[in-house]
Amino acid sequence: MSKIAVLCGGVGAARFLRGLMHTTDHADITAIVNTADDMRLHGLAISPDLDTCTYTLAEVINPDTGWGLVGETWQAKDTLDRYGGQTWFGLGDRDLGTHLYRTQRLHEGATLAQVTREITAAWDLALNIIPMTNDPVRTRVTIAGGETIDFQRYFVERQHADVVTAVEFAGAEQALPAPGVLAAIAQADCLVIAPSNPFVSIDPVLAVPGIRDAVEQRRARNVAVSPIVGGGAIKGPAADLMRSFGHHVSAAGVASVYRSLAEHLVIDTIDLDLASAVEQAGMTPHVTNTMMTSIEVTAALADYTTSAIKPATSQE
Repeated sequence: MSKIAVLCGGVGAARFLRGLMHTTDHADITAIVNTADDMRLHGLAISPDLDTCTYTLAEVINPDTGWGLVGETWQAKDTLDRYGGQTWFGLGDRDLGTHLYRTQRLHEGATLAQVTREITAAWDLALNIIPMTNDPVRTRVTIAGGETIDFQRYFVERQHADVVTAVEFAGAEQALPAPGVLAAIAQADCLVIAPSNPFVSIDPVLAVPGIRDAVEQRRARNVAVSPIVGGGAIKGPAADLMRSFGHHVSAAGVASVYRSLAEHLVIDTIDLDLASAVEQAGMTPHVTNTMMTSIEVTAALADYTTSAIKPATSQE
């Protein structure tokens, strides 16, 4: 059986993992999830990427929002709004239960990794979802004009409309990889960099000391999925951030970002003409349909992606 580790963050990663669960024994999958998007709001410990992965894989994600739980109601939010409280980050009534539980367990002394195992077990998930670290790391973005704000303020409250000039991961230098992270990377037959935002979903994971080195040391058995298709991002600010940081907004631009991390890059069929540019940028291109429009297409993408490194694995 092949063990697969996936570096994750955001909706694209969650959808990719769901496809992977249709092609791989769940117990052989380890998702290493970005937690630099985490925040405290209303006194609650909120982990958006961990919850998006959990809810998506448990097939209880809210289809109307792409986050939170299906069948959500908003009575607590409506009451908070009546009082003039902060409602820019919407928490549904069902979703609140997750944050209340996480906050309670952390207060009792449990680590974030322990709480995550408890939450995923409650949703009957057999794959291993691990936060990148148990320590607090927070993404902060500097926008045009010089103001530095927390990621969720930029992403949710301001709808990522600002031009970003810099990104930092506060606390990363002092953080340690969560137990199991480095072992999962070292022992994986295939490591996948999910179709996530390179700068605010994948880079925070790599910023935790030891993780980037562990990934780079096994580069030949790593494969990334391009989050840029046809010169744009499927969702979110990935294209804007690539442009801001001087990268071409294309699959070839993604290759220039990821070439030290992975030998292989999966790109969409619409970008077939960029295959040679990807190769010139330092990665081996693999072309398939990357638009995860159905579970069948997503499962096929996951199978194709993990198969990309089988020749390299068989030679070891």
